[in-house]
Amino acid sequence: MANFERLARLAPAELTARTIRLERLADRHREPLRAACAEDREIWAMYPYSLVGEHFDAWWARTGERIVYVALAGAELIGMSSYYDLDPVNDSLAIGGTYFAPRARGTGANSEVKRLMLEAAFACGVRRVVFHVDAINARSRGAVEKLGAHLDGVMRQDRATWTGRVRDTCVYSILAEEWPAVRASLDAATREA
Repeated sequence: MANFERLARLAPAELTARTIRLERLADRHREPLRAACAEDREIWAMYPYSLVGEHFDAWWARTGERIVYVALAGAELIGMSSYYDLDPVNDSLAIGGTYFAPRARGTGANSEVKRLMLEAAFACGVRRVVFHVDAINARSRGAVEKLGAHLDGVMRQDRATWTGRVRDTCVYSILAEEWPAVRASLDAATREA
C-alpha cells in the first residue's frame, strides 16, 4: 500500500526543478494566484469550476479537499496543480486542477511541474497516477499525452461544469512500471530545452 501519509508530509515541502519551484498553497499565494487565474478568463469555460471573480473565493474555501501546489518561476507565481482523489486502498491518485498563466504556456513549465509531482507520488509507492481531462480541451490532452500518459478511455457525460455544460472526460494514466521510461523521456526533453 502506498504511503499516503508520507505523500501528505511531502506536500508542504518545496519541490524544485530546473526553472520551476513548487510550494504548497498558502495564504501568501492567494492574491498572486487570483491575479494569474484572471489572466485568461475564457479558459475557465473548459474547467469544471472557475477561478475568476467571485468564483475564486469559493474555490479557495474548498482547497482542503486537495493537495494544491503553486508553481513559481523565480518569485513569480505562474500557475498551479494538485493531487486529488487519493485512494490508499488502490494505491492511486489523480493529478489535475492544473492552470498556467498564458505567459507560462509552451515554456516547459507544465512538464517540469508534472515531473516533480509524479516523482513524489511514485516515490511514495503509488501504483497508478490518473489525469482527468475535458474531452474538448485539446491543449491539456496534448500536454498529458506529451508526458507519456496512456488514454484509458472516455467517460461520457461525466460531469457538469460550472457553466452547466456537461462534459465528457478523457481518463489518462501512468503506471508505476511505466514511470522509469516516462521519467527518462521527461528528463531528456528538459535537457534539450
